[in-house]
Amino acid sequence: MSVAYSEACERNKGPILDVLRQVLPARGNLLEIGSCTGQHVLFFAPEFPAVTWQPSDRTEYLEGLKNGLDNERQANILPAIELDVLKVWPDRQYEMAYSANTAHIMSWEAVCAMFEGLGARLVGDGLFCLYGPFNRNGEFTSESNEAFDRQLRSRDPQMGIRDIPDLASLAERHHMKLERADALPANNQLLTFRKNHDPVTETDDRE
Repeated sequence: MSVAYSEACERNKGPILDVLRQVLPARGNLLEIGSCTGQHVLFFAPEFPAVTWQPSDRTEYLEGLKNGLDNERQANILPAIELDVLKVWPDRQYEMAYSANTAHIMSWEAVCAMFEGLGARLVGDGLFCLYGPFNRNGEFTSESNEAFDRQLRSRDPQMGIRDIPDLASLAERHHMKLERADALPANNQLLTFRKNHDPVTETDDRE
């Protein structure tokens, strides 16, 4: 049985959890987009026993994810589901959402679809926590992030490190507001968006 593993997840899960303890409510339903190996949800879930965690990923990653979750069954982690942000979403709503290291490997169209989908599914003053490397006002925050961006774009021109103001503007179009941006190790950040912000005029942000 193949179980996926990421050394990066092991390194960053502790610092991410420190911020999640500050921002996530104590109970509710949380959708994780792009759960990958499942290491994050397995690490976070025991810290939030009244939160029901819904891991998800695209078809090609589901087997490794499911195997990892089956090895460490936890009562508040639901079975992993297939989710491609450009296709069909689960027909339910959530108080929280979380995604790590996805925005820079998605196309901009997919990033827009992720925010659109969450804008329709987060209830009340729901939260979306997005982890990864981000630019500020078009500027890289480190030389290593600039090199990483070049590497990504050489693999696929649609990939690349996203700019925080662009993401904040995108969020506003879907009833969310960037509430905080926490700096984390290795030149990464955790962005927290909150639902129930008056949207700006709708535009086609996928062009």
